[in-house]
Amino acid sequence: VQLQASGGGLVQAGGSLRLSCAASGLIFSWYGMGWFRQTPGKEREFVASIARSGHNTDYADPVKSRFTISRDNAKNTVYLQMNSLKPEDTATYYCAARSGGGRYSPNEYTYWGQGTQVTVSS
Repeated sequence: VQLQASGGGLVQAGGSLRLSCAASGLIFSWYGMGWFRQTPGKEREFVASIARSGHNTDYADPVKSRFTISRDNAKNTVYLQMNSLKPEDTATYYCAARSGGGRYSPNEYTYWGQGTQVTVSS
C-alpha cells in the first residue's frame, strides 16, 4: 500500500493550497481517509476526515470553515483544500487510511503517507 501526498509548499497568510493524496495497493473505496498534521516536538493532530462514500466529513475546530476534505474514488485520491491559511497552520501534513469507524485518533489509521510540508508566512 502506498499513499503519496503532494501539494505542500510556501504560501503567505491568507493564501490557499490544495493537498492531494494518491492511494495505491488497496481498495480505496473501502477506506475512510483522514488528514493529520504535525510540528516538531508535538503530537500528530487530527485535521479532517472523510467517510468511504464521501458523504460524511469531520474537521478539527481550528480548521472548520477554512479547510475542505473531499475524495474521488474513481481516481483513488483524497484532497484537502486549505483556504485563509494562517501561520499556525504551518506543519507537515499526512494523509492516512482507516478501515474502522474511529476517525480522530492516529491509532485508528492503518496506512500513512510520507507527509508534505506546508509553510505559511506572516
